[in-house]
Amino acid sequence: MTDPVSGTDRRANPALRAIFIEAYDVLQPFFDPANSWGGQTHEHLAYRALHEQFPTLSTQDVFTLVAAARRVFAHGGKPVAP
Repeated sequence: MTDPVSGTDRRANPALRAIFIEAYDVLQPFFDPANSWGGQTHEHLAYRALHEQFPTLSTQDVFTLVAAARRVFAHGGKPVAP
């Protein structure tokens, strides 16, 4: 997010931003209601799938990407390339 006053980018981790589109594509099936089981998402499996796809990511980075993807998916959006 760009600070409206200073015009500087406030994001702390540009590496995560760079892979977010690819990560979202990996995570999307886990948040899709059509893939739910008893009305529940498979979010608990999303962490494992993302870590398998990006093994160098830290646990915190995986958590951050899953949380961001959850927010985008909840708003019915598709992420936009930076």
